[in-house]
Amino acid sequence: MDPGIFLIHALNALQYGLLLFLVASGLTLIFGIMGIINLAHGSFYMIGAYMAFALGPVAQAYLGGGFFLTLALCVAAALLLGYVLEAVFFSFLYTRDHLQQVLMTYGLILVFEEARSLLVGNDVHGVPMPSWLAGTVPLGDVMTYPVYRLFVAAMALAAAALLYWVIARTRVGMMVRAGASNREMIGSLGVNINRLYRWVFAAGVAMAALAGALAAPVSSVYPGMGHGVLIVCFVVVVIGGIGSIRGTFLAAMLVAAVETFGQVWFPAAAGVLVYLLMATILLFRPEGLFRQG
Repeated sequence: MDPGIFLIHALNALQYGLLLFLVASGLTLIFGIMGIINLAHGSFYMIGAYMAFALGPVAQAYLGGGFFLTLALCVAAALLLGYVLEAVFFSFLYTRDHLQQVLMTYGLILVFEEARSLLVGNDVHGVPMPSWLAGTVPLGDVMTYPVYRLFVAAMALAAAALLYWVIARTRVGMMVRAGASNREMIGSLGVNINRLYRWVFAAGVAMAALAGALAAPVSSVYPGMGHGVLIVCFVVVVIGGIGSIRGTFLAAMLVAAVETFGQVWFPAAAGVLVYLLMATILLFRPEGLFRQG
């Protein structure tokens, strides 16, 4: 393979892996730390993309802002949505069995899809990228690479670093990890675990929505766009180790590399390579690459 083409595929894998981590990290917080099997998590990715489509013109016309303001509005709206959803629905699921969690979150998928259909219809929509990110950077004498994809990778990497710092290095992260290990103990120490988990859930929703908003100018916005992402995210969480932020990051990079280069070198088998990777890792490390933390 030509070195320039290999570099383009490597950059695509890096950008895809970092974007995948944004979505999967939210699932790690909700599924791995809070113990909720949330089938609706892919819908939050879709909601973020549709919010970028809907809020972009509003931010430009009425608030005088550009793309960064649109992203900020998407994250703020997603935080509010996650906070309300946890209070109204998910707070009742912590002591329920997994079947009830699956049924309720699947019901939310149907609600979100129907709401999306009623509000914006079933057409495919495009989200324009900022003019200052619409260029390319040269890779050698012939090939170029889109600046926007590099911007997405940088934003996702910054969000990943911030999330790891909060979980691993702050008092809030310590309380979240302690609550995941022993919810009753952390509550007896005076921590309002219900309110803490409400914000953890909201943060997970915001991470997925941010990923959707960042991906919208590249992938367009279309019905059901969260379904495929959800499946891959569960694979990432299982490979990385349920509840592990570090494991999720490494697993997202592995999955992205296998999927990207698999489509280049083994196109006929590309659809199963990720699942073979998961089966191989779980065969030797049933707990995943890392334990919780």
